[in-house]
Amino acid sequence: MAGLRLHTRVFGAPGGRTVVALHGVKGHCGRWRLLAGHLPGTRMYALDLRGHGRSEWSPPWTLEQHVADVLATMDALGLPRADVIGHSFGGAVAVHLARQAPHRVGRIVLLDPAIGLDPVVAGQRAEVERAPRSFADPDEARATRLGTWPPLADASVLDDEVADHLVRDADGRWRWRYAPAAVVTAYSEMARPAVLPPAGAPTLLVRSARVQVVRPELVEACRAATDADVTVVDLDCYHEVPLERPEQVSELMESFLAR
Repeated sequence: MAGLRLHTRVFGAPGGRTVVALHGVKGHCGRWRLLAGHLPGTRMYALDLRGHGRSEWSPPWTLEQHVADVLATMDALGLPRADVIGHSFGGAVAVHLARQAPHRVGRIVLLDPAIGLDPVVAGQRAEVERAPRSFADPDEARATRLGTWPPLADASVLDDEVADHLVRDADGRWRWRYAPAAVVTAYSEMARPAVLPPAGAPTLLVRSARVQVVRPELVEACRAATDADVTVVDLDCYHEVPLERPEQVSELMESFLAR
């Protein structure tokens, strides 16, 4: 499967430990800026997944295509192998990447990964995303997003969200920079049967203690798998783990990646 070179932002100085970062649905590469600021020894390559941000929006939007895109981007960046961090849907992409190309992935960090979601819940979320909001101006977009912003996340990050991720369309309305169809498809992909990180890829799974995106069955399967090396940590936060607990996540990552 041919891959697409994805739009990439690089955080951190050259020479640090190489990490490829994958955002969740409706997200973008700029959301990793906050966490990267707490990881001075890491060279983070943050990607806009297909259908999001400044990457190509054309289909297909399957997990297999996202994996092909990440691999093509790593090739273009000269990254033969890297650790991978994924939040939410990005976590699902990270696991499939490690399973399809184990020689390209070192360690994996999964931040509240959306893997093997309840199909009913995934279907409900997909229905909501069929009719995305538009806004008269950036102020309206910011005020609306503030209403759903994680209460534990720094509200100042929302200014970056508006600057990085809002675009004015031909009709004069402002919309977040993603393809609604790609998001609807992503919920279908997240409802696929769960797969576990492969043997040989040590994995840190950070789970929200306040919402249940990570199903207990997934954690039980990870702990029961004799060929998997998965460490599970619960954090007191909601789903936007890297925005809500950047200090704790960075400490966990630094300890885990240095093993």
